[in-house]
Amino acid sequence: MKAQLLNKLFATNAGFASVVLRVPVGIILAAHGSQKLFGWFGGYGLEGTGQWLASMGMTPGYLMALMAGSAEFFGGLALVLGLLTRPAAIVTAFTMLIAILSVHINNGLFLANNGYEYALALMVATLTLAIQGSGRLSLDSQIAARLQR
Repeated sequence: MKAQLLNKLFATNAGFASVVLRVPVGIILAAHGSQKLFGWFGGYGLEGTGQWLASMGMTPGYLMALMAGSAEFFGGLALVLGLLTRPAAIVTAFTMLIAILSVHINNGLFLANNGYEYALALMVATLTLAIQGSGRLSLDSQIAARLQR
C-alpha cells in the first residue's frame, strides 16, 4: 500500500515538454514568494505583506503572508526541481485561487487593472502540472524509476 502511494506521488505521464512549463512557472512563483517572505525583488517581506493582507480582512495577516509566501516560494522551488511536483502544484494552484478570489476578482480580468488574468494563468499552469506530473526531466521521474526496481 505504501509503495502504491509513493508510485502515484512520483509517477508522471508527461514527456519532456513538461519542463518547459514547470521551470519558468516555478521561478515566477518562487520569486513572488521571496517578495512576501524575505522582501527580495522589491517585496515588503512578511511584516509588510502581513499588514496588507490584514487590511483586506485576511487575518492574522502575518500568518496569511507566511502561508502564501511559503506556498509560492517552496512550491516554486519544488516545481523547478520537479520534486513532489503534484503536491507543490496543488498547493500553489490553491494559493492562486485564494489570490484571485480575495484580491483580484473585483478588478476584472486584465492585469493592467490589477485583475486576475496573471493569477489565473499561474493557477491553470499548476493545475496542468498536478494532472500530468513533472515529466521526464525531473527528480520525480528519477525517484519513480527507482521505485519500479
